[in-house]
Parts: sequence; structure tokens; C-alpha cells
Amino acid sequence: MSTTNDSWTPPRVWQWDAATGGRFAHINRPEAGATHDRELPVGRHPHQLYSQATPNGVKVTVMFEELLDKGFEEAEYDAWLIDVNKGDQFGSGFTAVNPNSKIPAMVDRSVQPVIRVFESGSILLYLAEKFGAFLPATHAARTECLNWLFWQKGSAPFLGGGFGHFYAYAPEPIKYSIDRYTLEVKRQLDVLDRQLADNEYVAGPEYSIADIAIWPWYGALALGRLYDAAEFLQVDSYPQVQRWAKLVNGRPAVQRGRRVNRNFGDPDEQLHERHDASDFDKQAPGA
Repeated sequence: MSTTNDSWTPPRVWQWDAATGGRFAHINRPEAGATHDRELPVGRHPHQLYSQATPNGVKVTVMFEELLDKGFEEAEYDAWLIDVNKGDQFGSGFTAVNPNSKIPAMVDRSVQPVIRVFESGSILLYLAEKFGAFLPATHAARTECLNWLFWQKGSAPFLGGGFGHFYAYAPEPIKYSIDRYTLEVKRQLDVLDRQLADNEYVAGPEYSIADIAIWPWYGALALGRLYDAAEFLQVDSYPQVQRWAKLVNGRPAVQRGRRVNRNFGDPDEQLHERHDASDFDKQAPGA
């Protein structure tokens, strides 16, 4: 395993070399904007979601399914697959909804003018406020919930773009990088474990958008579903995270939300698009 890279010195001016980009070089580039014309499809429901079942995408599909389970019929949605490995996120229609070309992105067509919402945390907060659900009403409890929502938004890049990239996707293992991000991920797991020692759910006694945001990352990690890194990170040594991860995993809406816009892994867990509740009873596309 590499410990240093003595053969390379940063130049005075950086230039992009796609040949050194690793697994995702074909979709990475140092500028924004569309690369091709492609209009987004529009279904019949009030909310149009354009996403893929990465942890950030799962947050939003779980939120929609939780709202529907809670009886909010107006939360019906169409979920369209954006295959980031194929560069769908750089289509002109998608960049019009999210100029940052990242999933998930949503359009609310129940209002005029229509509202675009991008960034997973923003979508969760938008839906929670719109339907008055999964966000505490009192100022103190709401603030604590938002504390943890923003904790996730600030922490997960260390888990995903940091640890996940260098542990699972980099062209070669670099000990310094893996050690640096492993240290931070384990610290984050300890933060979460200590918080959950005194609370059934992350932000207190009630399930909230804090759990919905954090679980697809840290819950999946605790359950051995992320980067094949459970043993490496000793996730079993965080008992409260384990308890919480299994508790949230048992929710029917979470189990459904994990399947939506999934086009990888077990075919039985895939639902490439979702337009109606009955879609979950159909055979997974390509199975």
C-alpha cells in the first residue's frame, strides 16, 4: 500500500488529466453545465423526483414513502432514474433543475409557478415543512433536529467522498488518505453512538428528518451495506448505532424507499422507476 507519492509535485497551475481520474473519470470534469440536450420526463403526480438510489437519493424516496404511510395522499410522486454512471445528470433538463448536476433533484408541480428543489437536505426540509411531518413543532426540538440534519450534511462528505473514495474507488490505495478519513469516520460513528445512547432516535424520542438523512449513510454503514467496510471500521463496536440502524431498517417505508431508483445490486431490491404504490409488487426491471 502506498504511503507517499514522491514522483509527483503539484504544478504552479493545475490541469485536468482524465487519464488519472480513476473509476469515475468518464463523468468527472472541472466545469458545470449541460453536456447534451435531454428533456426530463414528467408524470402525473404533484412531485417529480429525478434521482438514483445512492445514500443521498435514498433519503428522499424514504421521505416520500414515510409521508404516504402517514396518510398524506398529496405526497404522491413519480421517481425517474438518473443514471449518474451514464452522465444523465449532465442533460439540459436535469441541469435546469439542479445546476450542480447532483442527484437528487425534485420539481413540485402542485404550485404555480413550479418550484425546483435540489440538495437532499433541502428537499427533506421542504417536504417536512410542506406537510408538517417529521420535523418537531417546538423551537427547541426543531433546532435539535436541524442540528443533526446539518451535521449529516457536513459529515457525510468525509464518509463518501473521503473514506469511500479512497478505500473503495481510488486507482490505488494510499495509506495516508485512508488513515485520514478512517480516523474521521470512526470519530463520527462515536459522535452518533454517544448521541443515541440517550435518545431512541437521533434528535430525540421521535423519528424525524434527522434519522431519514443520516440512516442511508451511517445506518447502511453499520449494517454492512456500504463500501464492504464493516469489518475494517469495526462497526459492531458502536452498539447504539447498531440498535438504531436496525430500528430504522425495520420501517416499511424505509424498505420501500431503498428500492426506488436502484439499478445496481440485488435485482430483487431494484425498482428503476416508481409511479404508483403498486409498482413495488412488480418484478424488478431487468430481473
